[in-house]
Amino acid sequence: MIAPPVIAPPVLAEVVRSGFVESRHRGSLVILAADGSVELALGDVTTPIFPRSSNKPMQAAGVLHAGLDLTGERLALAAASHSGELFHRDLVRRLLAEHGLDAGQLQCPSDLPLDPVEQETYLASGAVRDRITMNCSGKHTAMLAASALRGWPLESYLDPEHPLQKLIHRVVEETSGERVTAVGTDGCGAPLMAITLTGLARAFRTFVLATPGSPERRVADAMRAHPEYVAGTRRPDTHLMRAVPGLLSKMGAEAVQAVALPDGRALAFKVEDGAGRALGPVLGRALELMGVPPVRELGRAVVLGGGLEVGEIRAVF
Repeated sequence: MIAPPVIAPPVLAEVVRSGFVESRHRGSLVILAADGSVELALGDVTTPIFPRSSNKPMQAAGVLHAGLDLTGERLALAAASHSGELFHRDLVRRLLAEHGLDAGQLQCPSDLPLDPVEQETYLASGAVRDRITMNCSGKHTAMLAASALRGWPLESYLDPEHPLQKLIHRVVEETSGERVTAVGTDGCGAPLMAITLTGLARAFRTFVLATPGSPERRVADAMRAHPEYVAGTRRPDTHLMRAVPGLLSKMGAEAVQAVALPDGRALAFKVEDGAGRALGPVLGRALELMGVPPVRELGRAVVLGGGLEVGEIRAVF
């Protein structure tokens, strides 16, 4: 029996050095129209992926469904892949104290600040890897606080069978409109639910169109009002949500990105090889196709040679 040919996903971006294409990044991308229909599909947008940190809005909505009353910066931090800047670390500490918790109960790994500039400052001060500094510490604090509020076990809050994680599982399915097909472990140790790129875009669309005051809308509103707590002062998600009114954006590891506009249009994509360097060019081109004006702070993805610009990473769709 002859196996069917494997169809590679299309090239979304290419690396050009001195006028020569030296690398290509393949991937899949979906854009939804305002009515939720698929307007553009490149590659395979119906096979499940791990959205990684693009799942965080759903996880934050889960802690609200559990009864935890977070608002403003605190709720934005619960949905964050924060840069580990001082204001992020201070708020995590305050959140822990406000809910009678301590950093020793966090089960995310110790880490350095995610932002390279902040990491240099942090190390120069003599600081070392810490759980609070890890980019998911806000989410973990919220999960612990919700579990403490409900009287659920704290030591097993990352178990997929924990009541909170089962609640988050339900939120992922309800907002994406599809069943979770696999559960894995994210880099921070939290359960990770697999859905399709179409489902991921649909989930973000659900958040921006949700009824005001609902957990999903509260998460979307907090993220859009306080994007620096979702990411950091030098991060693309922050720049996007500041520059485009009503836009909701969240990146994930392994080159995943999801965005929704306030009118219900949405996009999601994954670069097949997980190369984060392709995120900016692909995102910029996708937003251009959706009619979103360029965001200056995202800049061009330049290629250097001898410290000078000799090329770029560019989208090709």
